[in-house]
Amino acid sequence: MKIIILGAGQVGGTLAEHLASEENDITVVDIDTKRLRELHNRLDIRTVVGTASYPMVLRQAGGEDADMLIAVTNSDEVNMIACQVAHTLFRTPTKIARVRATAYLTRKGLFSHDAIPVDVLISPEQVVTDHIRRLIEYPGALQVLDFAGSLAQLVAVKAYYGGPLVGQELGFLRRHMPNVDTRVAAIYRRNRALIPHGDTVIEADDEVFFIAARKDIRAVMSELRKVDRDFRRVIIAGGGNIGERLAETLEHSHQVKIIEHELERCTVLSERLDRTVVLHGSATSKRLLLEENIEDCDIFCALTNDDEVNIMSSMLAKRLGAKKVLTLINNAAYVDLVQGGEIDIAISPQQATIGGLLTHVRRGDIVNVHSLRRGAAEAIEAIAHGDSRSSKVVGRTIDEIDLPSGTTIGAIVRGKEVLIAHDDVVVESGDHVILFVIDKRRIRDVERLFQVGLTFF
Repeated sequence: MKIIILGAGQVGGTLAEHLASEENDITVVDIDTKRLRELHNRLDIRTVVGTASYPMVLRQAGGEDADMLIAVTNSDEVNMIACQVAHTLFRTPTKIARVRATAYLTRKGLFSHDAIPVDVLISPEQVVTDHIRRLIEYPGALQVLDFAGSLAQLVAVKAYYGGPLVGQELGFLRRHMPNVDTRVAAIYRRNRALIPHGDTVIEADDEVFFIAARKDIRAVMSELRKVDRDFRRVIIAGGGNIGERLAETLEHSHQVKIIEHELERCTVLSERLDRTVVLHGSATSKRLLLEENIEDCDIFCALTNDDEVNIMSSMLAKRLGAKKVLTLINNAAYVDLVQGGEIDIAISPQQATIGGLLTHVRRGDIVNVHSLRRGAAEAIEAIAHGDSRSSKVVGRTIDEIDLPSGTTIGAIVRGKEVLIAHDDVVVESGDHVILFVIDKRRIRDVERLFQVGLTFF
């Protein structure tokens, strides 16, 4: 595909990295020459210096024959105008824009072909807020991903000493829990991926990705680790967009406090939020944290714009007795460094956002893509079409499907029913098939698997 990415910031750069490695023709546009040079030296891409919404700049970037425009600059207005220009001048087939301001997002009818022609809206703050909310819903999970309208979920947990399944073969899980159907899609042991089989033994500290119907998730988690009690008391550091949205989501079911260092912003937050206690001060103040009984806090969420403040306030909160700490980290290089020590969960906003963008780049009928393990692996939801003659998956049992190496099918969602992928399950047309791909180089093969041919012998 010929793709133009507007904006070479964190999301634009990460996206270019993902897509360039998949044989796409990528052009990145930005006003920052230094940043573009750095990307150009590292990746096999074209770069254009200029303002992303200018017609001349878009033409120079190859707008006339681009398949897709992805506008992820820091300005909502530039992103929207760029989509308008690409539609009017070049009739670009797919236009994706990152829009942050709720003032735009809440206006009905604003984004349509008759108004501002944006095909897909991405709101990073909302994506990250939803991601954190799911983690708070399942204490002990490292990642929780929704598929088929939340009917099925893929959850990552760390196996602990003393968990009933630790030291046992995976086949034991089915005998031990005959009423709960689940499948382990992948195991990461000391940062290396293992494709699980019935005789694979789970070890302590393994990162286990399993898939199950939403109603069964808690039961399976309890087999891999001691169950954490539900989070009730939440302290949020940082009253920016993400902090505010999270507080709004949680305040009617949890006790929420939010710490914000700007007095004006505190006033705004106290007017907008109903039950949240808004505190003016620094999240790295030991005195403030002790005054607010940090030792009784179930989860401390550091969500400021500053990585260092997030890391330091999280480490301080943990030392002062917070049960769990969750930290937002923009610099992807830091994420692996800090997670698993004093910091329980480190979240990269780029990785959370990128899945939504990749969904629209994938070929075949792909409705969901989640980027995992800093982009090394992907979980994909694809819809099977055709019949046994035109499709490589329809009418076949899972055992008969020729899956690329490093790929497992975790579950199939048929209507409202979640079918865990055992070897004898037959794929039907219209099924949502959830796959786990541990080797990103195999993505193209997975896409081909779900493309319908005119005839297939």
